[in-house]
Amino acid sequence: MTATSPTSATPAPEESPRRRRVRYWLEAAFFFAAMGFFRLFGLDRASEVGAWIGRNIFAPLPLSRRARENLKLAYPDMAEVEMSRIVRAMWDNLGRIGAEYAYLDDIHSVGVNLRIRISGTENIDAAIGRGKGIILFSGHLANWEIMQGTVKDCGLVGGVIVRPTNNPYVNLYLEKARTRNGMPEQIAKGARGTRRVFTLLRQGKAVCMLVDQRASEGIPAPFFGQDVMTTPVPAALALKLGASLVPVSNERLRGSTFHVRFHPLIEPEHTGDYDRDLLALTARITRFVEDRVRERPGEWLWIHKRFQVKGAALRKRALAIAARTESAR
Repeated sequence: MTATSPTSATPAPEESPRRRRVRYWLEAAFFFAAMGFFRLFGLDRASEVGAWIGRNIFAPLPLSRRARENLKLAYPDMAEVEMSRIVRAMWDNLGRIGAEYAYLDDIHSVGVNLRIRISGTENIDAAIGRGKGIILFSGHLANWEIMQGTVKDCGLVGGVIVRPTNNPYVNLYLEKARTRNGMPEQIAKGARGTRRVFTLLRQGKAVCMLVDQRASEGIPAPFFGQDVMTTPVPAALALKLGASLVPVSNERLRGSTFHVRFHPLIEPEHTGDYDRDLLALTARITRFVEDRVRERPGEWLWIHKRFQVKGAALRKRALAIAARTESAR
């Protein structure tokens, strides 16, 4: 394929409202048909079917190339056979998650839950005892949708930061399922969402967030030996508001059963140099995610564009902090 220069590229035609609406209908029809299909089997069997679809239909697709590229960056010496095993395991897990979206109510059952084992609740108690807001952070590990349900089961109230799905019909379905089974407030990323997070934390409530995606407006943090642009939000909130930082991990035990662990609180350092403290705390948060990925690499989302592309545009503040990081080495 011949590369086209930016000056000669023809911009893609803008999608008309009618065309967009039809596309949304078709996407939603496919999504709800898939949910109905998985509902035919029951949770455990549906999870197995989803895993088969992931391994055999999605794993061979070109999207797996990005997973392999990321794995090569993270594990330069990894053998090809091991890389293939991890990519296949990742798609197995993603296929299960796809099926489990039809059963979020069943996974997060009321009363004694035989599908989710929770440990480390003493760390939740420690955070509550401080009387401040609580930030619970994790990554895209196992089925990340169930984290906020376990937080709710521990007696915490508040919100979860989400990226709304582009399709409004699918997004409405997901919002309702998440609200039934998790935190009452689904907070969209953005300036308005950030203001709401500040309000909740000042009220002593809890906020859940996933912190393992690339953020072009972020700051550099080491991840698998490379600086990756990472959201500074949890570190900034902890430094400015005194909110407790509770790391959370999730493991798939067998089929649709999970182990959610609340880890010891991460304590910020206050040296009087805010930028340095922000960098250091963001690095510790990122290291927690890296450690969990290293424990179970087949349950992380390797198809993220997580690693920084050379020459990618960065925000002014990110550039300044990145330069400071480089000069400190």
